[in-house]
Amino acid sequence: MTASRIPWICLAVLIAFPPDRPARCDEISAAPKWKKHAINDRSPFEAAGVADFDGDGHLDVFSGDSWYAGPSWTRHKVRDVPAGTNPHYREDFADQPLDVNGDGKPDIVTCAYFSRKVAWLENPGQASKPWTEHLIDRPGSMETGYLVNLGPTRNHTFLPNVGGRMMLYELTAALPKPQWTIRQLSPEGAGHGLGHGDVNQDGRIDIITPKGWYEQPADPDGRWPFHAEFSLGNASIEILCHDFDGDGLGDIAWGMGHGFGLHWLRQSKDAGGKRVWTRGDIDNSFSQAHTLHLGDFDGDGEVEFVTGKRVYAHASEPGATEKPCLYRYRFDRKSAKWEKTIIDEGEPATEAPLDPEKRDALVDFKRGSAGTGLLLAVHDVDRDGDLDIVAPGKSGLYWFENLRITKVPASR
Repeated sequence: MTASRIPWICLAVLIAFPPDRPARCDEISAAPKWKKHAINDRSPFEAAGVADFDGDGHLDVFSGDSWYAGPSWTRHKVRDVPAGTNPHYREDFADQPLDVNGDGKPDIVTCAYFSRKVAWLENPGQASKPWTEHLIDRPGSMETGYLVNLGPTRNHTFLPNVGGRMMLYELTAALPKPQWTIRQLSPEGAGHGLGHGDVNQDGRIDIITPKGWYEQPADPDGRWPFHAEFSLGNASIEILCHDFDGDGLGDIAWGMGHGFGLHWLRQSKDAGGKRVWTRGDIDNSFSQAHTLHLGDFDGDGEVEFVTGKRVYAHASEPGATEKPCLYRYRFDRKSAKWEKTIIDEGEPATEAPLDPEKRDALVDFKRGSAGTGLLLAVHDVDRDGDLDIVAPGKSGLYWFENLRITKVPASR
């Protein structure tokens, strides 16, 4: 996602040419173009995760109540997911793949808003056999959460965006039984939005909130000091931290999860070495940018990010019924300007949002209009060497195939 992971260009190469699969092809690179595939255009779930759930060598997609076997996207329903207290939402706000119990099969770490739970779903290893849910904790209402590598002793940490609290769930042992270490930070930074990255260039991954950032201590058991250096409002999940302008300092990019606007904070230092944050706009043309995701989508060695409109984050919010969209943003260091490219745009709604009594009609109306849901999944789904996007949401589940790299048989 950010600096805690293998650099994206290295990841793309590793995926494209794994050691157990010889590469007998020539590669033709071009600017990214995208092909849209409907995995399930009636799926109402806003989370998705990518992994090889059945061990057949093909990557699959898990979303809500089902997993979809690639490359044909055969659906296997494995659990029931109820609606929340608000019937417009389902109790599945994160689907993060992780082998929790160490049996070699990817499981799912999840969280929910209305039932206030963090849990993991156990992969039974059989296609349509039900997945068993194991409760981890009930910390409070969560819009979503994601897995992050915070360092050598925290390489499987789940960060949920809990209302009014800052919680970390570290998987510290898998066998013979999964064990989670629960850590609670001071609540002063808690708010709508969550991210991570090396803010102060000390080599450790920090946690970013709408109100500032928590500094990871050198001592794994030490206190995380909070730095109230900025205010972002109701921010996205994730809030990104990356050196976009190439000056060696981590900048911050975020969207307004429940309003219009994409923005960034450019980090610099004053004469005394103090951090200075300069705010700028990226794009104010659409609303409800609830999730952002980093990746090198064009293969030039520089990281960009993708985001878009969450379809009906809340029906009463500004721009709620405007067209769904998915965009890629790149910072041009020569011109010091942001460049926007369209991945997908849908049609604006012409009916009232999500009347639970008319769900089927509204799903038909919105079919094919892709949004971002609560958390995009970025992965080389077809293992051709470039990064694709899986976009879940109330308007369906879609795979956007990156056509930057095409393969042709190598001459013999």
